[in-house]
Amino acid sequence: MPIANLPAIRACRPAWNKGRVVGQKRPLLPKHVWAIRVRLEIARNHRDLALFNLAIDSKLRGCDLVKLRVADVYASGQVKERASIVQSKTQRPVRFEITEGTRKSLSRWMEEPMMVGSEYLWPGRFHDRLHISTRQYARLVRDWVRSIGLDSTSYGTHSMRRTKVAHIYRKTGNLRAVQLLLGHTKMDSTVRYLGVELEDALEISESVEI
Repeated sequence: MPIANLPAIRACRPAWNKGRVVGQKRPLLPKHVWAIRVRLEIARNHRDLALFNLAIDSKLRGCDLVKLRVADVYASGQVKERASIVQSKTQRPVRFEITEGTRKSLSRWMEEPMMVGSEYLWPGRFHDRLHISTRQYARLVRDWVRSIGLDSTSYGTHSMRRTKVAHIYRKTGNLRAVQLLLGHTKMDSTVRYLGVELEDALEISESVEI
């Protein structure tokens, strides 16, 4: 018995990645970091400035950054110089430094009325949300990079995580240090995350003229 040809079924919605640049997101360059900081300072946006600075310093995934508690970074009436948290993805502790500029921006953010009695460092604006969501954080990152004329499709929350360690690797070539700072359990993960092999290969290729 012949089988009748059925009509092709087409998706009602476009593909999630249509029109998007997928793959690894670029780290910010030092000039980009300072440009965003200046804009946030001029706008007197104390929360975003503190969040941006701590995202660069901590090198945390977005899911861990948004869940930071005040007690994680603040003790004895001042911001800590170093902090430690347990990563939600690996359940392993990771330590990070909090530089002087970041400590100042965090201290200023702590003085805001919204922070009075808050358990979380980045409280949500609605009663049913204890802290901002990773989606809100991703939108903020897009706004930051757009504000200095960058293509937001090339950058994301992992750009914030990669920025400082990418600069450290370019300056020192110390993969072990980068692995510890990111909290990776395997060196291979760090190599893939930084795109080290590709970057090194491109630099070698650029230095050879034929």
